Amino acid sequence: MPPSATRPGVTTAVAAFATLATVVGAIHYLEIPSLLSQRKRSRKVEKRCYDTEEEYSLAAFKTLTSQITLPTTYPLAIDVQKNIPIYDCSGFKGTETEALKDEIFHILYHGPGVFVFKHFFTNMATLDAANAAFASIIASEQAQPAGAKGDHFAPASANSRIWNSFSKHCIRDPASFVAYYSNPLFRLVSEAYLGPAYKLTTQLNVVKPGGAAQVSHRDYHLGFQTAEAVARWPKPMHDASRLLTLQGAVAHSDMPLESGPTRLLPFSQGFGEGFMAYRRGEFDAYFLEKYVALPLEKGDAVFFSPALFHAAGENRTADFERSANLIQVSSAFGKTMETVDSLPLVEKSWDILSEKCRKEGLNDEVEAFVCAVAEGYPFPTNLDRRPPAPGGMAPESEQDVLMRALSDGWNKEEVTEKLTEMRKASGA
Repeated sequence: MPPSATRPGVTTAVAAFATLATVVGAIHYLEIPSLLSQRKRSRKVEKRCYDTEEEYSLAAFKTLTSQITLPTTYPLAIDVQKNIPIYDCSGFKGTETEALKDEIFHILYHGPGVFVFKHFFTNMATLDAANAAFASIIASEQAQPAGAKGDHFAPASANSRIWNSFSKHCIRDPASFVAYYSNPLFRLVSEAYLGPAYKLTTQLNVVKPGGAAQVSHRDYHLGFQTAEAVARWPKPMHDASRLLTLQGAVAHSDMPLESGPTRLLPFSQGFGEGFMAYRRGEFDAYFLEKYVALPLEKGDAVFFSPALFHAAGENRTADFERSANLIQVSSAFGKTMETVDSLPLVEKSWDILSEKCRKEGLNDEVEAFVCAVAEGYPFPTNLDRRPPAPGGMAPESEQDVLMRALSDGWNKEEVTEKLTEMRKASGA
């Protein structure tokens, strides 16, 4: 039997459709819209920094944070609650490690920005030993003469806070410290987002009954600076900031909802202007309207992007203390290639610099020299001895000291003594 004839018009339509599909496929594969956008950007100079007076689109922020987390996107999760993927660590298999890391990275970078690891610790004796060490540290610090012990977003008296609980835990009880940080899940989560050679720091926070909620915010690095300081950083550095740190918390007590576990706004880490916008009243009001929170059990952990809008909740219980070991994991990148000790350089050049400043004033050349020689970033530091300065969440930097010294006419002995004191106070 001869093949059935096909009408010429149908053949033409099929061929045209096939050609169109090929063209659309090529456009999608080559990311032509992105290429055209990149070409446009390459030919037009735009403002490199955000402006403190600029308006930021709340409508765009609402659209971004109205997305839905699909369970099918994260097949290794046991559940998705309030847009947050939930994983059960007790069920992990070694063969799933790379796939799990892929899901974690996707969550933090492209997805809702936060996930929960149930049963991050399964041996409660490990947590109990750590809690005993922390209680001993808190008691010994409270017995010391009262000083200017700062806290982020809350009066120091409202919480029991241990700065650098990582180091203090080891010194107080090395056995429980080894048991605690031998948990391989720390490495799995950290490497999933930051890659190898990361560095851990932690702070214990115990929120007492009646402890007030925090204002919504972003975290380290740019989240710890004032709006004016943040506006000095080019826009791509705002994106880079969220890639340099991983935030987390291990529950050292149960955390029922009435105790105020962390309030979270899924997908908000993707808002490019977020480090500028989170201080705006309309963004905080929207956060208060839309945030979610999940109860945690002792031994659970939550991890999230530092750019996620979040805030500790209010402890509305009458007699329950909410306890968490807060975690910041830092990327290996962002370190200088060589170690530069600014103190001897300042000592050698101060007389020349101060004379130049006396003759010319605090001009661009003087400021450029200060920026080249002195450390402009106050971290890492010892927040017990150098609490956050008023108006921000960071203490004074070496550059701040030198500019103040030049303005006030300090001599070499005065400025080197101040820098030496700062360095000593910043040590462990």
